[in-house]
Amino acid sequence: QVQFVESGGGLVQPGGSLRLSCAASGSIFGIYRMGWYRQAPGKQRELVAAITSGAYTTYRDSVKGRFTISRDIAKNTVYLQMNSLKPEDTAVYYCDGGTMTGWYENWGQGTQVTVSS
Repeated sequence: QVQFVESGGGLVQPGGSLRLSCAASGSIFGIYRMGWYRQAPGKQRELVAAITSGAYTTYRDSVKGRFTISRDIAKNTVYLQMNSLKPEDTAVYYCDGGTMTGWYENWGQGTQVTVSS
C-alpha cells in the first residue's frame, strides 16, 4: 500500500502564494499518476490538479493559470505551487496516487490552506 504525507499549508492573504508538498512511500512502483484534491467545509472533495508519470498535467478550471503541479520522481514527491490565492481556495488539501484506470483514494491527514485577510 502507498502512503501520502502532505505538508506546506498555512494562512496566507489573498493574492499570496504557498507551495504544498506530498511525499509518497510504500508500494510506489505502480503509481501512474499523482494528484492534489481539496475539500472545503460542507463541500465534496474535488480534484484540483494531476500529473502522470509522463509529466502530462491537468487542472481544474478554477485554478488554471494560478496553480502548477510538478513531480520529483527521484524523491517520490509531488508539489503544488499555488499563486494568486483566493479565499475560495480555502480547504484541506490532500494528495493521492493512482493507476491508469483509477485513483487509490488512500487519504492522509491533508494540509490546511486558509486564504484570508
